[in-house]
Order: sequence, then structure tokens, then C-alpha cells
Amino acid sequence: MIYNIADRIRYLRDKTGLTQTDLANKLGISRSAVNSWEMSLTSPSLANLVEMSKIFKVSLDYLVSASDKMLVDISDLSAEEREVVLRLISCLQCK
Repeated sequence: MIYNIADRIRYLRDKTGLTQTDLANKLGISRSAVNSWEMSLTSPSLANLVEMSKIFKVSLDYLVSASDKMLVDISDLSAEEREVVLRLISCLQCK
């Protein structure tokens, strides 16, 4: 379980294959700012948190929470695709 925002940012950045520089460029900030967040020296602004939630395709709640519950936006999928995703999740939860 990830307990703080610094670890969550690092985890999501690594998971998406972004370097600190890549994330910084997407946010229009310095690499050292991202490094500072990941080392828990500073915290990102609300605006940067909102942008990161979009970049990582996760809810703002997931990004800042100690909970490992993840919300995934499937609204851009067709009705059939959404149904397949929901059935798959249902099957995985039964295990």
C-alpha cells in the first residue's frame, strides 16, 4: 500500500514510463520540483495535482489518498466496451 503522495506520484510516473523531466515538461515546471515532491520536501499545488490526475488518468482522490482504491474513467469507451470492462472486473472480484 502506498501511504503518501510522494510515493504515489513516483509510482504513477514510473508506471506510465515518464521520467521526472518528462512529467516536469508536461506540467511546465522544473525537474527539481518533481524531485522535491517525490522526496517529500514540498507538495504540489492543487493545479499541478489536477494536471497530474489527467496525465496519469486517475482521480484526484486516488492521487492524494492513502487508499489504493483506483477509479478509472471509461466514459470514452463504447457501451459494448464498457460492458466488457465491467464484466471483467466482476469476474476478477469473484476470485
